[in-house]
Amino acid sequence: MSTIYEFADSLAPFALSKEYCEKYGCRDNSGVQIDCANETKGVLFALDLSLDAIARAKKIGANCIITHHPAIFNPLYSLEEAGSSKEVLAAAQAGISVLSSHLNLDTAKGGIDDCLMKGLGGKKADCVMHTLTGGSYGKVFSVTKCEFEKFLEHVSKEFHTTKIVSYGSGTVKKVASFCGAGMNEESVAFAIESGADTFVSSDGKHHLIKELVERGVKVVLLTHYAAEQYGFARYYEKFEKLLKEQGVRAELYTDEWFL
Repeated sequence: MSTIYEFADSLAPFALSKEYCEKYGCRDNSGVQIDCANETKGVLFALDLSLDAIARAKKIGANCIITHHPAIFNPLYSLEEAGSSKEVLAAAQAGISVLSSHLNLDTAKGGIDDCLMKGLGGKKADCVMHTLTGGSYGKVFSVTKCEFEKFLEHVSKEFHTTKIVSYGSGTVKKVASFCGAGMNEESVAFAIESGADTFVSSDGKHHLIKELVERGVKVVLLTHYAAEQYGFARYYEKFEKLLKEQGVRAELYTDEWFL
């Protein structure tokens, strides 16, 4: 497990998670979630630790799962086959170790937030909302000018999803994007102040959508899964190369239900 951790840390330093939490008042639990202390024979990459992902890991002989969302986030007071701890128990019973790269992967250079920007057509950020040592979160950037309908077509094709909620019309030139559940009062204010004409994130709240629309800012809400699986897949591609050098098989798990 130590080698897997070192690889993960080289691609998206876990120190970024700690720095982000301390600097911006967040909470996270990135790092080793379950350590079964066995030699890694195969690794499954899954955005979430689910029973289906565990079943797939067992089928391919993977005894390690790397997730984006922490397998353990809130305190667990017991391990039961029913309830919020069922996935953790199932993985441990199967001898499957679990490592999660969350805020560190969101904010790392080339991480999930960067990938979201690039998938939307941005090349580099004009400004960022949160800065870190070697990372950032929340970006405003220019894209090739196009009509909103064309922009939505591009997003649907690039992120392999038809589950998109959109508001507004007109021309898209300057986009603000925030991976994950990134729509909040701060990000909305940042997008407006930065002159973005389009706001992209997930898990939007009505009063914030209303605020943006009333300000003439178009809104695009991807599913949380589609927005982050896009960058997670690229993380997998980098990680898979490192694992291949060690003779370790890796596979990316995709839950089509959420796309």
